[in-house]
Amino acid sequence: MLSLAFSAAMQGIEGYVVRVEADSSPGSPGLAIIGLPDRALNESRERVRAAIFNSGFAYPAGRLLVNLSPADIRKEGPAFDLPIALALLAIDEQIDRLQLQQFAALGELALDGNLRPVNGILPMVLGARNAGFDKLIVPNTNADEAALVDGIELYAVDSLQSAVATAIGNGSQWRTQARPALHVTQKTIGADFSDVRGQYGAKRALEIAAAGGHNVLFVGPPGCGKTMLARRLPSILPPMSNDEALEVTKIYSVAGLLGANPGIVRTRPFRFPHHTISQTALVGGGGVAKPGEISLAHHGVLFLDELPEFNRAAIEVMRQPLEEGTVTIARAAGTFCYPARFMLVASMNPCPCGYRGTRSAECRCDESAVAKYVAKLSGPLLDRIDLQIEIRRVPFDDMVKREPAESSLTIRERVQQARSRQQTRLKDSGYFCNADIPAHAVRALCRLDESAMRLLATACAQRHFSARALDRIARVARTIADLAGRQEIATEHVAEAIQYRSLERLDARAA
Repeated sequence: MLSLAFSAAMQGIEGYVVRVEADSSPGSPGLAIIGLPDRALNESRERVRAAIFNSGFAYPAGRLLVNLSPADIRKEGPAFDLPIALALLAIDEQIDRLQLQQFAALGELALDGNLRPVNGILPMVLGARNAGFDKLIVPNTNADEAALVDGIELYAVDSLQSAVATAIGNGSQWRTQARPALHVTQKTIGADFSDVRGQYGAKRALEIAAAGGHNVLFVGPPGCGKTMLARRLPSILPPMSNDEALEVTKIYSVAGLLGANPGIVRTRPFRFPHHTISQTALVGGGGVAKPGEISLAHHGVLFLDELPEFNRAAIEVMRQPLEEGTVTIARAAGTFCYPARFMLVASMNPCPCGYRGTRSAECRCDESAVAKYVAKLSGPLLDRIDLQIEIRRVPFDDMVKREPAESSLTIRERVQQARSRQQTRLKDSGYFCNADIPAHAVRALCRLDESAMRLLATACAQRHFSARALDRIARVARTIADLAGRQEIATEHVAEAIQYRSLERLDARAA
């Protein structure tokens, strides 16, 4: 006797439909699950058996076999408990087989038959809806997250009994309405640039970074405000679009970080991992591949404080995501691709003790120690950081000024105007901001006039810029021109962009 139920699973952050095929044949009683199940899924046999008995249903007799199709993709986690139980109950017609096939079901079963929540509901519900399903059964505790998807009949149940009642057509009391998407707010949330005294050059650099989506490295002594500046960068970034917000929400759903009251993530992420973080936690992976910090910072900011103190192997792995906006994790279970289009903001001291070049304290580092410290960061990684800024401690007069500093809302208005100019220019190219422009398109989209080109050639001869650094200077100059409302990139724009390559000067002094 054969029955069929439907469920959903994830590959990366994308959901897909899984066919749950159940069969009964004569033989010794038992249940086998095939279709590349992981250990948690293999343990479903005992959970499902106990849940069926304790819910008052009859367990099918004979040798039972459950196949999860497609069979060439590894299935992970306990979310298949509920569809497996429903498919088994349909074998001996405790549930109408044809009626069951109208639903996709998700949920972990407790031994008493109650349903428990599972991670990744949002991408799985989206995958089921996109495959043509308009009726879904999910745990009641996942209802708020699942209700973010419109165009479906959602049934939020709390037990196997209520799931069976829904599958046989008596589930109107568990039907849940989809929640409308929230409107994007223009309000600044969190820390504001009006709190920052002085540091006009650093604030200008962050405005350019926000306008063009560029990466930033701050070089300065302890206490000069590197962390304070970085924490305020999200407040001047444009609000996320609906598509960006949904993509970020899917990542947080997979990672189980939506919390007790899930909703669409509207605030751009700001991730601040400690320098002791492992490579797996930073870029993603593990036995069951999960998104790392660089994916959790998607469409937001990743702040790495004291960059040279991070494990070099970990930060070198970021080179490919910084270039392509995705990270690919290859495991025996399969290859997973997570989005990782983030703005990197990093900070470091000018030397190991932190006081090189300051008057307030005497530096204790010799030239070889400084060279070794700077050398912890590879040239290819630094090439991918567009803005490299030296900052100093704020003078006393600036700290005690009574006049308020410029607010984040004011800066964000200029940033949004620059982004609008970019979107108009890039609308047919498939790129979103200047930092996304690939090397082969820089010459066409970031064209320099003759005087600007001569200035760049002179700087290259003196500073020995790499080809990648030259492209990034052109992108930054394009953003500076956008902030100025200029169509052409002029000499002053290139000159300012060249100034934002301070680490080469620091490296030269150390050498």
